[in-house]
Amino acid sequence: MFKPHQKNNLHPITPWQIIIKIFLIVYALLILYPLIWMLMSSVKPYEQIYRSPWSLPEKWLFENYSQAWNRGIAQYFFYSVIVTAVSVLGITVTSSLAAYGLSRFKSRIVDLVLLIIICGMMVNAQVCLVPIFRMLNAFHLLDTRWALILPYICFRVPLTTLLLRSYFLSISKDISESAILDGCNEFQVYALFYVPMSRPIMMTVVLLSSYYAWNEFLFANIFISSEAKKTIPSGLMNFRDALKTDWGTLLAGMVIASLPMIILLMVFQKYLVRGMSEGAVKG
Repeated sequence: MFKPHQKNNLHPITPWQIIIKIFLIVYALLILYPLIWMLMSSVKPYEQIYRSPWSLPEKWLFENYSQAWNRGIAQYFFYSVIVTAVSVLGITVTSSLAAYGLSRFKSRIVDLVLLIIICGMMVNAQVCLVPIFRMLNAFHLLDTRWALILPYICFRVPLTTLLLRSYFLSISKDISESAILDGCNEFQVYALFYVPMSRPIMMTVVLLSSYYAWNEFLFANIFISSEAKKTIPSGLMNFRDALKTDWGTLLAGMVIASLPMIILLMVFQKYLVRGMSEGAVKG
């Protein structure tokens, strides 16, 4: 029996698409190569790092990681975990509550608060360094965990609030109105409906806040003076000075410091892409 000719659904690759793919491959290599080099060098002996920095390790010194962990990285690591966890919790709770109010209610006061939050995104941390230092000193918070946690929350809440508000605006108001008719108050609507329905953007906020708090260097270096309370970024500076030329152990410490954020991003990357795309639908 005669069969009608079926069109080929495969479209030919255009030269422009080939150029884009080549560009993306080169860009990915430029980003990955320093990480790969750091990983390889972290298991090399000191002599090989200087003699042949681009070659594979002749002798795999995995003990560099145990030395780095025992010489101070463990202390910085656990302190960073505490500061990051508390900061992320404060940022997520504060910004989600603020975003819920800004998305649910309409008034001049709400518009004024939204304008203040937008202006907060324009404030540079370096500009506020001296006033924040004096404020923390006045409240005797210098060289404590709160000297880092409170500024981290304040500087990240504007961005995360706007992201969450944009996502909350895309949620149908019929859901909240039905919940209120069933006897729920505003906080129950927020906790039982808005938060579970906003999981992608919530995870995006957690990822962005974690990355910021874990890698922040300026506040951690100035507001913390005790060696026992330093976080990973500022601690690695002293780690480098203490080890002098022991680059294998230093690079092993840098790998340990990088692993949590890399793993977190790999596990939750789908939430990051989805949250950023859906969170920009409305404003």
